[in-house]
Amino acid sequence: MDTLLSNYIQNFSKLRRASPKNLGKAPHKPILLLSIIQLIKSGRINSNRIFIIHELVLAFKSNWKLLVETNHTANFALPFFHMRSEPFWNLVCKPGMQLSITKSKSIKSFKTLKDAIAFAEIDKALFELLNDPKCNFILEEILIKNYFNNSNFQLTEIPQLQLEIEYQILNDDRETYSSKIKDLQENLDESSFQEEIFVRGGVFKKTIPEIYNHQCCISEMKIQSSINAQMIDACHIVPFSISHNDTVQNGISLSPNLHRAYDRGLITINKDYIVRVSPTVTDNDSVYSISQFDGKQIALPNDLKNYPSPESLVWHTKEVFQL
Repeated sequence: MDTLLSNYIQNFSKLRRASPKNLGKAPHKPILLLSIIQLIKSGRINSNRIFIIHELVLAFKSNWKLLVETNHTANFALPFFHMRSEPFWNLVCKPGMQLSITKSKSIKSFKTLKDAIAFAEIDKALFELLNDPKCNFILEEILIKNYFNNSNFQLTEIPQLQLEIEYQILNDDRETYSSKIKDLQENLDESSFQEEIFVRGGVFKKTIPEIYNHQCCISEMKIQSSINAQMIDACHIVPFSISHNDTVQNGISLSPNLHRAYDRGLITINKDYIVRVSPTVTDNDSVYSISQFDGKQIALPNDLKNYPSPESLVWHTKEVFQL
């Protein structure tokens, strides 16, 4: 282990970094590695495959705010792509996809990265070392001391930025939240805005099932697992592309099949929280049928302020429900 650890200490100490004019060497790679260490510690990353998940982008942005003092842009896609120049990092494309890059041989945008890349792989030996608390601590210290001035910095389990977004989802009204999204769109470059929407969508998908006690509000199906596998979906009542609204009042928790039926207008929920099944539906007499839920009142959150917005429910019935 000592030889392996020494090898990765050297790798982490000599990361290949760009040096834009008047900015100094880029901090992106060390921030990304610190964020990966953070998620391995919390158990959110549990293999040597590093997927592009909202928790990782959140950790990256949160750690950036705490550690970076230069005027570099906090672009997550850059280090995830350019880390391929390091000996322990390998990018794996989705089947049939190729990574489109710019003339300067960089990644075009976060969306480009997300569309083409399935995951990155780090060395299995490195992943095993990062699962050892002692080695994890050593490699974390190497990154902090070599690249940043804050020698007292400690990784937190829940990034501050996540708490801020959760607060907005739980407490903002529709107009306030939509206005924030508009401001972000106007003030961020395209790739940074894509990252922001991806992160907020991820927090929404995590928060809504929690509000409904990880239970489908129609079927009352509830499945939980010790491996952090979420089996209940967060469903926007009015699609985000139309509403720019991730607040809790624009969300309901549904099992995947009912989520699909809701999005396609085969079912709706009226302003009195009663399920209606489209007359276009014909299904067999089965425990899996959706017709059985016609006329059922949905299970609601414990707190009245988290109830679905009647206005949003009426919109869905009017605009999406198939009559």
